Amino acid sequence: MRQLKFFLLLTIAGTPTLAERALAQTYPAKPVRMIVSTAAGGSADTLARLLAQKLSATLGQSVVVENRSGSGGVVGTEIVAKSTPDGYTLLLAYHSHVINPALYPNLPFDTVKAFAPITQVAVQPQLLNVHPSLPAKNVKELIALAKARPGQLLYGSAGSGSGGHLANEIFNSMAGIRMTHVPYKGSAPALIDVIAGHTQLMFATLITSLPHTRSGRLRAMGVSSLKRAAILPEVPAIAETLPGYETMVSYFLLAPAGTPEDIVAKLNAESAKALREPEVIERLARDGAEPVGNTPQATARYIASEIDKWGKAVKASGAHAD
Repeated sequence: MRQLKFFLLLTIAGTPTLAERALAQTYPAKPVRMIVSTAAGGSADTLARLLAQKLSATLGQSVVVENRSGSGGVVGTEIVAKSTPDGYTLLLAYHSHVINPALYPNLPFDTVKAFAPITQVAVQPQLLNVHPSLPAKNVKELIALAKARPGQLLYGSAGSGSGGHLANEIFNSMAGIRMTHVPYKGSAPALIDVIAGHTQLMFATLITSLPHTRSGRLRAMGVSSLKRAAILPEVPAIAETLPGYETMVSYFLLAPAGTPEDIVAKLNAESAKALREPEVIERLARDGAEPVGNTPQATARYIASEIDKWGKAVKASGAHAD
């Protein structure tokens, strides 16, 4: 009798795992939502639609992209954090995901505990853009100019605590200089004012600033990756002047915490396969981005390290949510 009770207990304890495996075998049985926490047309949205198209073909169900922007990505992220953990609601998280824990003291979710990482989708360097009239022709000369004119050079950003703002603050700290921050409501108006000469420089993603540098309306001074970007081999890495400088924009695919491991594994495998396709690699390269497609465990470690890195930058800069 004791042996029978022991067997029954083992069976009951193992039932959720068996149920999860059965669910994973039939997954997906209906369309999947991929929420993007930014507005349509941006780099995260472009990447999400590219990945969703590939996953739709391999999963056998539509993966529908849904833009839910607001509060620096908090609105869309909260929706996923509080969704049923069944693999049918995913988050294409943008760089703000690792900045927001320091920027918003009362987030309605735990950035780490509320999510099951699937994979790091891609990384993309930022581009340091300056107005063509700026007398400095390279990073070394820019630093010298800023030291000669403390606080006089104006740099724009998409807003206080944005990736561009913090990239510039890390640059200032490492170079030992002081420039004045001019926050805008989005990268587009910030770029417009640099082009007009109202501000002298800004950090922006390659996808948003490349057209302006190629037209000559902005001058590309440096990329924020440790090495030069393949799409702009003539533009030096800032790290060539400031060793160790690196401020990459990252993109992650996440599910709500508690999503069955077999479903996470399936999404990870299919995402990694899609990111290895020559068409995807070529499409990302046009925007200066590189696919990653690593494991959920590696993604979790990277997110933790980025939260720590950007948290220090937020604290040092005194940035706050607009």
